Amino acid sequence: MLEIKNVSKIYGKGEGQVAALNDVSFTVDRGSFLAVMGPSGSGKSTLLNIIGGLDQLTSGEVILDGDRIDNLTENEMVTLRRGKVAYVFQQYHLLSSLTALENVLLPLAFNRRADTARAKEMLRRVGLEKRANHKPAQLSGGEQQRVAIARALVSDPELILADEPTGNMDQKTGQEILKLFEELNAEGRSIVMVTHAPEIARHARETLFLKDGQIVEIVKNISYIGG
Repeated sequence: MLEIKNVSKIYGKGEGQVAALNDVSFTVDRGSFLAVMGPSGSGKSTLLNIIGGLDQLTSGEVILDGDRIDNLTENEMVTLRRGKVAYVFQQYHLLSSLTALENVLLPLAFNRRADTARAKEMLRRVGLEKRANHKPAQLSGGEQQRVAIARALVSDPELILADEPTGNMDQKTGQEILKLFEELNAEGRSIVMVTHAPEIARHARETLFLKDGQIVEIVKNISYIGG
């Protein structure tokens, strides 16, 4: 499904160059759940941002379902993120002036009755159907992340990219979010999730370890605790 081929990302010029990623290659099969771990500055978020088209690579290729996506225009990438690929951020990125329902509608046309029905269904899917008319300030951190996940799901993506999705939550709320990711993976969606915590990575089927912008190893999680 997803191929990362010899991807490098260099910041700066001359003697000030820093290699955030250095010749990284791996594949993500359809239905996989991959955790990406590594110390701070290892390139985890840079890798996720390149896959999601939020950052440009210096060299290499990102291939999704046989098509290169690293050379798409900004508009083409936006279209991709409204379809095959969805991004879940640690900071939620909800619009404060919109209700939960309106935030979920953002990737869609926003004015079709069918879109509204689907957005409501996604809020129900994450247990927030009764909070549809609440704005972000009226929601807890866990609820805001659930809205963000509903927004990611509304376009029925094949691949979900998640950057520290439980980073701002207490343990109980974080476990609820991880259980939701497990359910989404069990339904056939592929997930790539950045985390710094081994106990969170155990919810994935495999873990990729990065250090200094390079892959150290990719291991199957023997202690995988998903469904």
